Amino acid sequence: MSFKALMLRQDADGQAKAVIEEIEDSALPEGDVTVAVDHSTVNYKDGLCLSPKGGGLVRRYPHVAGIDFAGTVLASDDARYAPGNKVVLTGWRVGEVHWGGYAQRARVRGDWLVPLPAGLDTRQAMAVGTAGLTAMLAVMALEDHGLKPGNGPVLVTGAAGGVGSVTVALLAALGHQVAAVTGRPETADYLTGLGAARIVPRADLAETAKRPLEAETWAGCVDAVGGAMLARVLGQMRYGASVAAVGLAGGAALPATVVPFLLRGVNLLGIDSVMQPREARVRAWDRLARELPMAKLEAIVQPARLEDVPGLGADILQGKVRGRVVVDLRD
Repeated sequence: MSFKALMLRQDADGQAKAVIEEIEDSALPEGDVTVAVDHSTVNYKDGLCLSPKGGGLVRRYPHVAGIDFAGTVLASDDARYAPGNKVVLTGWRVGEVHWGGYAQRARVRGDWLVPLPAGLDTRQAMAVGTAGLTAMLAVMALEDHGLKPGNGPVLVTGAAGGVGSVTVALLAALGHQVAAVTGRPETADYLTGLGAARIVPRADLAETAKRPLEAETWAGCVDAVGGAMLARVLGQMRYGASVAAVGLAGGAALPATVVPFLLRGVNLLGIDSVMQPREARVRAWDRLARELPMAKLEAIVQPARLEDVPGLGADILQGKVRGRVVVDLRD
């Protein structure tokens, strides 16, 4: 049998181009579970993989990108999954090193899959996707380090992006006072609609502080920006508070000192969603199904089809995509 896929192929100059093709089942990579992909999504990393040089992530061509997918098991050699089971996949270098979700079928290792939790369908799972999983892992890390509702305002940087949007909605639903950082004033209503109690202009945090410590302001932070903004935020954290670092949109360098760690006991927590152990993924997905306000998430979803993906990949690299994209692959 054949299926539709967005195939990346290199030309003679080494430039990759995405073309929708009909692919035979025999072309699928090795794996012990075959999935009919219902939905996928578009993340920043997907934009990199779809770029002419693969963003330094794609190792071999031809290639199928798409780091997230959700669908229905068609065949399985893994005892944990049977035909008809609904499953979700995020991370594990799928869509980068391994063929991913921009196809109507995928074949992967069973260890990489998570059962779709009760209360979510495959479309909702991709509205959540890697962005939502990362947000939940960050919140869980902050909770493990003492963050509770009522502790004080929690800062979210890059708040209008995919991870930031879900983080704002999730923290607000859990009872936290959320301060959302954005460089786009036109997103203020969008962010307050997700639950932000305060909008912080990006310019307020864009420059490195002249002093290593400023007034103790934030009880917690989920940072998607890194760079000078993260350095500035570290100096504004309350005593013993934590920052969960989830991204580097503002750069990988950290022009900071160790003073916030030594004099205020601030914690900098690294959040990785790619190689996260399966047990933590299951816990995070179960909590997302219970605690993320899906009605608010639905309001930030942009529907798309497979043919829209290359353009959306370019848009997300330029910061033109707000909220979450859900790609329907069912026809």
